[in-house]
Amino acid sequence: MCHVAKNVSGWPKERVFGMAGILDTARFSTFIAWETGASVKDVTAMVLGGHGDQMVPVVSATTVGGIPLRKLVARRRDRADGRRGRRKGGGELVKLLGTSAWYAPGAAAAQMVDSIMLDEKRVLPCTAYLEGEYGIDGLYMGVPVKLGAAGIEAIYQLDLTDDGAGPAEEIVRRRARGRRRALDRVVMDLGLKGRTAIVSGASSGLGLATAEALAAEGANVTMLRAAA
Repeated sequence: MCHVAKNVSGWPKERVFGMAGILDTARFSTFIAWETGASVKDVTAMVLGGHGDQMVPVVSATTVGGIPLRKLVARRRDRADGRRGRRKGGGELVKLLGTSAWYAPGAAAAQMVDSIMLDEKRVLPCTAYLEGEYGIDGLYMGVPVKLGAAGIEAIYQLDLTDDGAGPAEEIVRRRARGRRRALDRVVMDLGLKGRTAIVSGASSGLGLATAEALAAEGANVTMLRAAA
C-alpha cells in the first residue's frame, strides 16, 4: 500500500509511510514484562520488519529499566518464547475475541498521529522507504524512524545481531528480496502495457497523479474531466 500511495501521490518519501512494528513491539514488551516480572512501562524494545512471520526482534536493543534483556532472561528462552508469543499473539486474540485485534492497532496509529501532529519526534518502528539503509534500496520496510511534523525526519540503522541464526540484518535483507519479487509480480500481473485505463477526476490532485502513474507503466490513459 505504501508503494502504491507513493507512486500515485508523487509525494516525497518522508510523507508516505505506514505502521509497522509498533503493535508487535507492544506485544513483545508485554511478554518480556511477564517473563521478568517487571512493569511493562520499564521495558524498551524494538521489532523490525513486517507484521507476522516477517518480524525481526532486536534483542540486543531490548532493556528492562536500562538493564539488557540478556542479563535477565536466558538467551535460548528469550528467542524462542519471544518469537512464538509475538507471532501467535494475533491468533490467540482472534480465538478469544472472535474477531481481529482492533484496540491495539488503533492505539499504535494514535501514537503515530500524536507524534506527527504534536511534533513529538518519537522514535517508532514504521514502514519507511529505504535507499541503502540495511542494504535495501527502493523498498518499504519496517525500521526505527524519528517521526515528527515533517513526517519521517530520520531513519536509524541499528547494529543487528541474532544469536545462533546468523545476522538479523541478513534476515531483513532476505525478506526484502522476497517483497521485491512479490512487488515485481504484481506489476507484471497488472499487464498495463498497451492496455486502456479510464481515470475519472483526472484534472488535478490524486486523479491526475493516478493517470500519470498508469501512463508511466505503459497504459493508454483516457482522462475524464468534469464539465465546466
